Amino acid sequence: MRAEEHADVLVLGAGIAGLSCASALTRAGRRVLVLEKARGVGGRAATRRLDGQPVDHGVAFIHTEDPELLAHLEAAAAAHGPDELIDWPLRVEGAGQPCLPRAFAGRERRLALRGGLTVLAKHLSAGLPLRLGQRAEGLRPGQIDCDNGLFHAPDLVITAPLPQALELLRGLPAQPELHSALELLRAATVHPCITVIATYPADRPAPAWDVCYPEGGPLALIAHDSRKRAAPRCHALVLQASPRWSREHLEGDPARWSADLLAAAAPYLPHELGAPQGLQAHRWRYARLDGASQLAEPLLIDLGGGQRLGLAGEAFAWSGGVEAAFHSGRRLAQRLLVGPHKRDL
Repeated sequence: MRAEEHADVLVLGAGIAGLSCASALTRAGRRVLVLEKARGVGGRAATRRLDGQPVDHGVAFIHTEDPELLAHLEAAAAAHGPDELIDWPLRVEGAGQPCLPRAFAGRERRLALRGGLTVLAKHLSAGLPLRLGQRAEGLRPGQIDCDNGLFHAPDLVITAPLPQALELLRGLPAQPELHSALELLRAATVHPCITVIATYPADRPAPAWDVCYPEGGPLALIAHDSRKRAAPRCHALVLQASPRWSREHLEGDPARWSADLLAAAAPYLPHELGAPQGLQAHRWRYARLDGASQLAEPLLIDLGGGQRLGLAGEAFAWSGGVEAAFHSGRRLAQRLLVGPHKRDL
């Protein structure tokens, strides 16, 4: 028999948007359950460990000038030591276009965590009731049906990538406000990203730059991830393909991806670096949102009968990246708390 649980708010997705929303609601006294299909938290702000060394294979770094997000980053880093939060990347090469040009403009700080970006996700998730390994199969007002459980709450928050969210929302009763929201979301463009992690012996020469943006070709970014680490055991490069190349090769052979992207990266790497000692390929089906698809605010829809649906994520704030996900979650929490039981965040 599947588990059945009740809460005030169900948050589907333990990425930065879902965690920031859930943590704010929990501090305000709401009973929250966070449902996540993966085995860990963070979403694209994810970190793999290769022989014990962290590698950020989704988001390469965080950019922000916002005091609230900076405070959470500093709090997350504090438990790991005074040098955990670093300004990174400092040295950028290549004439290609970053996916978020704003990250390199104005007063934006560019930051990384030596233990990996998952440090921020784990900080935001501290004390939250998490139900990992819960893949949502259906959605009705006040209820999320997962493969391992049935969960109930008057308020539902969906922070899954837009294509997955749209698939789930099909099960809700048709009404004008929901129909308008769905039409708006269907117009958004979400790009995939093929990613390859290449590792090399630490005694070989490595690039002196932190991040490279190649111009033309299949690559959008090469991140010299091991330059973030205090005592790296190996050189680790993260190669991320452009949206167009990723879409064209998404269902292809990962071994072929790796060979093609390594060949494209070769002109930007020291010849002495040689061949990698290890390769890992990853397919991010929903990685980057087209800039024209971003909305200014999360959505909150009254489903009737005292039940509401909230939508948050990178698409629902103008700044892009982790900052957008963080703020959309916080803003949605504020809107959910408005009413007869309003409490301060």
